[in-house]
Amino acid sequence: MSSARLALALGAAACLAACRTAPPRTTVRDPLSNTLPAKQTGSRTLRDYGVRANNLFFYYKDLERATVFYQQTLGMELVADYQMARIFRMTADSYLILVDVTKGMHTADEPKSVALALLTDQLTEWHAYLATKGIAPRSPFSLKPGSAHDGFVIADPEGYLLEFERFNPHPENATFLPLMTGVAAVRSPTSTVPGGLGFQATVAWLYYKDLPKMEAFYEQVMGFRQVIDQGWAKVYQGSRTGFVGLVDEQRGMHKWSEKKAVNVSFIIDDLDGWFASVTQHGAFPLRDTVVNDDEAGRYRAFVGYDPEGYFMEFDLFRDHPLNTRLNSYLKAVRVAR
Repeated sequence: MSSARLALALGAAACLAACRTAPPRTTVRDPLSNTLPAKQTGSRTLRDYGVRANNLFFYYKDLERATVFYQQTLGMELVADYQMARIFRMTADSYLILVDVTKGMHTADEPKSVALALLTDQLTEWHAYLATKGIAPRSPFSLKPGSAHDGFVIADPEGYLLEFERFNPHPENATFLPLMTGVAAVRSPTSTVPGGLGFQATVAWLYYKDLPKMEAFYEQVMGFRQVIDQGWAKVYQGSRTGFVGLVDEQRGMHKWSEKKAVNVSFIIDDLDGWFASVTQHGAFPLRDTVVNDDEAGRYRAFVGYDPEGYFMEFDLFRDHPLNTRLNSYLKAVRVAR
């Protein structure tokens, strides 16, 4: 690696120390402050720079075990393998990157302050299949007539919470459900998971103290549209099938924590344009003063911090032999603007 400050946690072992210790932030605004920077004339939102996909980074002590779970047990497609990081396609434009914790931005003891909702119309079938693998939900599963949503929660091999969820016809979902019209479930072409089981969309549930402040951030800075309002939880659309859920930490599955073993990421077209806009308008604090390039030519990225401290990563994957499968999917999606 040419830079020990790579924003994307996909570098070689040589960058370990710098990746795990953030350099000084390049803006003076505290990410936990109670105010957002004023909207400035001419400023644009993330959405203006072409959101091609949503993405999450999870961090593991045993990367091989986690890889087997997502690839074989859940039937997700491995679309890029960097050895110390594996990129999985969850839905048409939502991805998950599993990272060797010894080479990433987070440590193994940081709280896993995120829950990943995997949206499916086949809840009963998934529940039955997982039972054959000896995987039981955290609480008994049953469908609830008239409920806005049904689901159950399991933990992955190192404790990240996965929520198998279905949003039902209900006034609460009146804006969301039309977005799912015609969306097919995605699974690996080589999946051995039975019954055609796959996932249609994802929600990355994040946990906050000040929900109104975070709503303002996702609307004014990110440019995302709120598509579900559950009162204590709000869902925003990033990509076509990738969503972000903001949760009141007093009501959710996790409490707020200062450190969080996750990067919330977006794969975008005009990475440098977005970086310039963030820098010019002070939209949020940055981890570094430049956009970082991978020496091998695989990606370009930068990291910032949302108002309550989640790492936000913005990525561009270059044409590279290791990215062939990944980019074939990314180039096929409709860009969210």
